[in-house]
Amino acid sequence: MHRLAEGYEFVCRVVLTLFIAHIAFLVHMLMGVVVVGFFPSIAGLYSTFRTWVLDVSDRHWTVKRTWNTFHEAWKLNVKSANLVGYPVFALWLFLVWEYWIVQNNRVGIVGIGVSGGLLLVNFLYGIFLSLVGVIQANFDQSAWWVIKYAAMMAVVRVKNSFFILLIYVATWWFAWQWPGLIPAFGFAIPVYLVVLSTYCYGRIPGMDVHTHEPEIDEKRAQRKTLRKER
Repeated sequence: MHRLAEGYEFVCRVVLTLFIAHIAFLVHMLMGVVVVGFFPSIAGLYSTFRTWVLDVSDRHWTVKRTWNTFHEAWKLNVKSANLVGYPVFALWLFLVWEYWIVQNNRVGIVGIGVSGGLLLVNFLYGIFLSLVGVIQANFDQSAWWVIKYAAMMAVVRVKNSFFILLIYVATWWFAWQWPGLIPAFGFAIPVYLVVLSTYCYGRIPGMDVHTHEPEIDEKRAQRKTLRKER
C-alpha cells in the first residue's frame, strides 16, 4: 500500500511538472514576443526535462524548481535556439507545403506515390527535429554540429527513432480524442516523452540510462539468469 501511495504521488508530481513547464513555455514565449521567444521556449522544455531525467536521486520536483530550471535554460538558449530553430523549421514548413500541394491537386497515380513519399519524409524530418532539441540541450556545441549529430542519431539509433515516431502518433491520437490536452499541456508531453525515450534508448554521452542508472541493467541480468535456471 505504501509503494502504491508513493507511485501515485510521483505520477502527480510528474503531471504537475509538465503543467508548470507548459505555463513557463507560454510566459517565456510571450516575453520574447513569440518571434524571439518561441524556439528558446522549446529549448527550455528540452533542457528542463533533461535536467529532470538526470536527477535520479530526486525527481519529485516542486513548482519553484521547475520554473527556475526553465527560466535559466531559456536565458541561456535565446541566441543559440533561434540560430538552430529557424533554418530547420523553415525547411520543415517547405516539406509540409510540398505535401499540401500534392494532396490538393490532381496528380494521378504518380502523385499518390509522391504524396506517400513526402508524408514519410515529413515524419522522418519530425524525428530529426525532436532530436535536434535533445542534442542541443545536452551538448554545448555549434549549430551545425548539433544538426549533424541529430541527423546521425535519427539514422543510427533506430529503436529510439521508432519510439519517437510512436510518440508523435500517440500524441496526435490523444489530442484528437481529448482536445483539452493541448491547452493544458501543449508541447510539454511530447517533449517530455522524447527526452525520456532518448535517455533510455539514445545512448547519448552524458544522457544515458545505462550510465546513470546501472541498477536497471543489473536487475535485467538477474531476471535473465533466473529464467535460464528455470
